[in-house]
Amino acid sequence: MSETFKPRPYQQTAIDKLLEGWRTGNNRLVVVLPTGGGKTVVFANLIKQTLGLIQGRPLVIAHREELITQAAAKIQAVLPDLNVGIVKAERDEHEDADVIVASVQTLAVERRRNAIKDIGLIIVDECHHAAARTYVDVLDHFGAWRGLPVAGFTATLTRRDGGLAEVWQDVVFRMDILDLITDRHLVDVRGKRVVVDGLDLDAVKVSAGDLQDAQLGEALEASGAAKVVAEAYLEHAADRPGICFVPTVRSAQHMAEVMTAHGISTAAVWGAMPKDQRTATLESYEAGHVQVLTNAMLLTEGFDVPKTSCAVIARPTKSPGLYVQMAGRALRLAEGKRDALILDVLGASTRHKLASIVDLTDRALAEPKDGQSLTEAVDEQEDQAFTIGEIEWEDVDLFHASAIRWLKTRGGTWFIPAGGVFYFLVRGDKPGFYLIRSWTKETGEFRCPPPPSDEQPFEFSMLHAEMYAKRRAAPLAHKGSNWRTRPASPGQIGLCRHLRIPTQRGWTAGDVSDALDVHNASTAIDAWIANTLCSATAA
Repeated sequence: MSETFKPRPYQQTAIDKLLEGWRTGNNRLVVVLPTGGGKTVVFANLIKQTLGLIQGRPLVIAHREELITQAAAKIQAVLPDLNVGIVKAERDEHEDADVIVASVQTLAVERRRNAIKDIGLIIVDECHHAAARTYVDVLDHFGAWRGLPVAGFTATLTRRDGGLAEVWQDVVFRMDILDLITDRHLVDVRGKRVVVDGLDLDAVKVSAGDLQDAQLGEALEASGAAKVVAEAYLEHAADRPGICFVPTVRSAQHMAEVMTAHGISTAAVWGAMPKDQRTATLESYEAGHVQVLTNAMLLTEGFDVPKTSCAVIARPTKSPGLYVQMAGRALRLAEGKRDALILDVLGASTRHKLASIVDLTDRALAEPKDGQSLTEAVDEQEDQAFTIGEIEWEDVDLFHASAIRWLKTRGGTWFIPAGGVFYFLVRGDKPGFYLIRSWTKETGEFRCPPPPSDEQPFEFSMLHAEMYAKRRAAPLAHKGSNWRTRPASPGQIGLCRHLRIPTQRGWTAGDVSDALDVHNASTAIDAWIANTLCSATAA
């Protein structure tokens, strides 16, 4: 299997949690991964790892053509020896298929679902839609309420009209977007507010808990929002490919016309657009001939162009789930991409609580300053939130409970190895306060990392040391990385013998790596601390 499709540590954890949950009796379980977290990689590997464990064939259910073709392609890449069949409209490739990927709309037809036999596992993509009657009927038909294992995948488990708790029994794994940003699986994201003075959102009706699309579209057009958006795009995102979300087809077309008139190559796409025309437009965007796509809620799911680095939320929403779906389109990694920019279109004032960039994370976070990135806001607010006091730094449980690979030198200093650079904590002048320092193995240089370089409360210093280590070399910093469970190589064992480091029979690559890192850190860091007397001004 290609390295591209091997599960990352957190993806394998999600699979393990599903398998564990099914063993304990709950069968309808959910994994929540942010957009860009690789849910199709997870369920493709879930299928691989359940072959031989389930009685019957896996069935993947999705509701859009793009999701169906993406899922089928990913499963085929992970399992090239299996026959992956698609059931959708005129395609009916289920009889000889080892894995079936099907449209929920097609399975809603009783005759079509009755023809499919021997299903032993169901995977539901974008499972926040699963409370709809069509999904419930299909899931019930194949045994979801009779013990058949079912896994749902989504970026956000919210639905405007509710009902999900009746379908799904438990969320077994959830990954926060900040963790994916810190581990460099997604880019950091910053937000800018685009205020349209004439936009009165309070006059827009609320339906099913959110602003009503038709009235919102009319309000946007009447307020001149398109011109304000175009000017904001030229000011803040002139060099960025972007997607603009609006509430209606008419507002998508109008926004495209106005932005194009301002010199921004823009095209609109919508659900009822002729398929060949829509495909050509999307291809023009991917090729760079079109800079911005406007859409009437078409591209919230199943559309992934990693170079997209700006999302215009010209569909103000009260739904955090919808906001996450829209903004997430801009967060994927791409060559040369430094961050993502979200332009939030707002009225001058409103009584509505609208979703915003803070809803991308589960962390309790105040609204970031305009233009501030999500990680910058977290750093600033956590800095302000820490209370000064005596904290026992020898609280080993904090290190052992962490997912990060904390090791201790022979002299008692905790450190994290991160690809040739070790981040470690030393006592500050105040009781319970510590400094973060780094040592580079190749050069022997000791340095202060980026701010905060002054002494901070223990938990804050620990948190930032982990952040630096993950940003530099996440696979080396994580305890759960796959490489740690592999057998130790002869070269590793030979190096330990050369350095007179005792080893034990059956040690893994992770065990030997820890022993070598402790040896190197003890030699360098312990001597440095002794020489500097733990001075808070040591560089």
